[in-house]
Amino acid sequence: MPTVLGLEGSANKVGAGVVRDGAVLSNRRATYVTPPGHGFAPGPTGRHHRAVVLGLVRDALSEAGVEPRDLDGVAFTKGPGMGSPLAVVAAVARTLAQLWGRPLLAVNHCLGHIEMGRAVGSAPDPLVLYVSGGNTQVIAYARRRYRILGETLDVAVGNCIDRLARLLQVGH
Repeated sequence: MPTVLGLEGSANKVGAGVVRDGAVLSNRRATYVTPPGHGFAPGPTGRHHRAVVLGLVRDALSEAGVEPRDLDGVAFTKGPGMGSPLAVVAAVARTLAQLWGRPLLAVNHCLGHIEMGRAVGSAPDPLVLYVSGGNTQVIAYARRRYRILGETLDVAVGNCIDRLARLLQVGH
């Protein structure tokens, strides 16, 4: 039964969690929060993640009751997302995997969301409209493979919603 430490940090949230054989043993998170009406920029968001991620890792391992020697691998979000937060999480994941002598697994952010939905839902072959702040994709899963049927990485639906919320000064 594989045990994996996963790190996520593609936007303003950063997290560390431990999963064993599909069961979530811990899921620690921290959020970079800006004042209402302001978006979050890559630089300050990355600095926030850098300041908290090691504490989240420590807490996730402790909550799960595992030591680094118990892990079978370290996974991290490789993108898509904001450059600076992604770089922080990737650097920490690579360092820990190397330090602990464990395999490193890069995970596509969008597919991570879909796989969580498949794990807790009842759709074995979903067709998904994935909407986030930075991209929108139509993704299908069939015959054990994902296919991106269409996407935009410039002005995504989620980005339009974020812009409208800032204009109206609606908080997160």
